[in-house]
Formats: sequence, structure tokens, C-alpha cells
Amino acid sequence: MHPLVKLAKEAVEVCIGDGHVLDTPEELDEEMRQKAGVFICLKKHGELRGCIGTISPVTECLASEIIRNAISASSEDPRFSPVSKDELDGIEYTVDVLYPPEPILDPEELDPKRYGVIVSKGIRRGLLLPDLEGVDTVEQQLDIAMQKAGIEPDEEDIEIQRFKVQRYT
Repeated sequence: MHPLVKLAKEAVEVCIGDGHVLDTPEELDEEMRQKAGVFICLKKHGELRGCIGTISPVTECLASEIIRNAISASSEDPRFSPVSKDELDGIEYTVDVLYPPEPILDPEELDPKRYGVIVSKGIRRGLLLPDLEGVDTVEQQLDIAMQKAGIEPDEEDIEIQRFKVQRYT
């Protein structure tokens, strides 16, 4: 198990099992010291069980970002009830470290297998990670991200950004 995934798993297990937030490890390698947005997705029997993240970093390092978002994914995703102690053994973790988003002018610059997408209109914003099962076209990717943002398909002046991720499982 990759160290980033191990940290996410440990953060969830400590929070649910012991009721406290895991401290950021004192000894961090270069990767864990960097600052980046990160999404943590939890799956149970192959089905999504929670997914929360940050587009840009909000903590001092990647390790802290992972701890924060892993706990949120297990307890604060509004689509799901909080993960219970009984479920912990069956949870699989994915850590997506985001590269900085870049604006695009044409949807032809997207590729749902290679790039995630962020759509924005005013304060409304929706994000979809890349390479998701069942999302095979740019149109599907944009539709889902727009739904998440509450943006209607016929609205104009929508800002679109793309980003890459480094995915760890």
C-alpha cells in the first residue's frame, strides 16, 4: 500500500475507532511535505462510499491535507451516512493528488480519461475527477460537473478548467 493511501486509511480508522484526529507525522518525506489539493475516495465492494477533497491546498502540507480530507470523506460526504466501525475492514481508499488547474477555451482540449474538469459560473463550481468508470466522453464529463455545480446546460459564460492527478490506490 502506498504511504499516502496508508495515511488516509490510518486517519479514518483512528477517527472512527478512537474518536480523535490523527496528528500529522513529524517525519515527512519530500512528497508528503509538498502542498497540493487532494481528493480521497472511499469504496466499499466497488461502490462509492464517500469522496471529499480540495482543489487547492488548505493546510500546510500534503500529509495534513490527506488526513483532513480522508476524515471528511468518511463522515461528511452529504450523499452518504458516516462510515461505521463495522465497515472499516471493507473500505478501499484512493488518493488523488491534484496538479494545478489550467483554463481551457475549447472542450476539445478535454479528455475524461486523462484530465479532470472544473466548471464554474459565478460562485457555483463543480469538479469531476479523471478516469472514472462510466464517464467515457467529454459531454458526459461536462454534464456531470455542471449538475454538481447547479449549472443548467443552456447557461452561457461558463468557465472550464482541466487538471491532471496522480492517483494512488
